Amino acid sequence: MPSLNLPVFDAKIAVRDGKRVIFDVIRRRYVALTPEEWVRQHFVHFLINHKGYPKALMANEVQVQLNGTRKRCDTVLYRRDLSARMIIEYKAPEIQITQAVFDQITRYNMVLKVDYLIVSNGLQHYCCRMDYVNGGYQFLPDVPAYNEL
Repeated sequence: MPSLNLPVFDAKIAVRDGKRVIFDVIRRRYVALTPEEWVRQHFVHFLINHKGYPKALMANEVQVQLNGTRKRCDTVLYRRDLSARMIIEYKAPEIQITQAVFDQITRYNMVLKVDYLIVSNGLQHYCCRMDYVNGGYQFLPDVPAYNEL
């Protein structure tokens, strides 16, 4: 798997039924090791180990209903009252972060109405804070630490 613009962590990788799998600390099970999953696991470990995000308030592959269809948010961070606070969307490293990617996460946010949106392909990371009062958003220079949210 390629090197990413994220801290290295001790990835637990195994082979199951002839396919490579990686341990997901959030779901507490092995999942298929795809390029997107490689990014997700790096980013989740970055949030937990370097930004102080509580693992217990994070969930991967969160299903939402949008216009009668089921969609999945890659990672959602919750508040202690279990209302959604942040959506994180991952792409494989070779996928460019485009307006279409932001449109995708924005559609998910129509349902969850979170404070923060993050998009990452493991090489580039974009974080924005939603401004519902003025109907916009502000890009942040870095992913905030949990205690800064």
